[in-house]
Amino acid sequence: MPFVLFVLLAAACFGTTGTAQALGPEASAESVGAARILIGGGGLAAVALILHFAGGRRNGATGTSAAPTLGVARVATLASPGGRLPWWLLVAIGALGVLAYQPAFFAGTAANGVAVGTVVALGSAPVITGALDWALRRRYPGHRWLVATVIATVGVAILAAATSPGDAAAEPTGLLASLGAGASYAVYTLAAKALLDRGWSATGSMGALFGTAAVASLPLLLTTDAAWLATGPGLAMALWLGLVATTLAYVLFGIGLNELAPATVSTLTLAEPLTAGILGVALLGETLSAGAVIGLVVLSAGILVLAASGTRRTPVPSPT
Repeated sequence: MPFVLFVLLAAACFGTTGTAQALGPEASAESVGAARILIGGGGLAAVALILHFAGGRRNGATGTSAAPTLGVARVATLASPGGRLPWWLLVAIGALGVLAYQPAFFAGTAANGVAVGTVVALGSAPVITGALDWALRRRYPGHRWLVATVIATVGVAILAAATSPGDAAAEPTGLLASLGAGASYAVYTLAAKALLDRGWSATGSMGALFGTAAVASLPLLLTTDAAWLATGPGLAMALWLGLVATTLAYVLFGIGLNELAPATVSTLTLAEPLTAGILGVALLGETLSAGAVIGLVVLSAGILVLAASGTRRTPVPSPT
């Protein structure tokens, strides 16, 4: 149960993104996204390095091995039955997932509106994560996960439709982009889980993925109009999105992912729109319609079903 709370706290941090952008200056989604990954990924890499060297000094002081975590990961890769890919390739794949998520998400919402884009992206992420985890690790996430995911996804659909009633289009390219966002989330979640299974620390795996993505996001940021970063409100927004909604959020996310199945973690992070809805009312003065309230209640019910199920660390083996 404590690890469920870590993931829910991470989702709460994710849920502050929309409010932070609403309170900040106008800026393009591409520019904000690149700045967020640059700051947040850099922060995650810094946390991972600090903890790594601190751990090395403690191990050296007690006379134990102070071998780098990376070396441990290499040994674990060779010993692991699932260690077919080298660690650096897993990091590269995960970083690509991190970089691809945000533009794919915004492309989906731009094509089909917030309602359809949000439902397809957020709703598909747990399903794709569970399906890939089942295919790659031969482990079925469990019937309770399936029930909870269906309930939570229905809640997201009701909430999105109620808050954006005019968005009813369904352009195929937009749907593919939204599915791409869900797949991108699944890719970096499973890449991080693979690193954890090979002996990496929670902060080490997240720091490697997002630190690599941060390096790649710098040239992307330079191609956008980043003048908003030179203002006080703009810098404050970037620091919040980077250090809280990314660095802190993914430290918590990694701790939970270390003990829970990727599919379970993916469904629990659907608490993000729940947090966003509450903050919209509390801080932005938004008013929720009856449909939106129903959506929040249904979404909460799905998350509670999963949180109360005991969420085992090891999913049920596939009946193959």
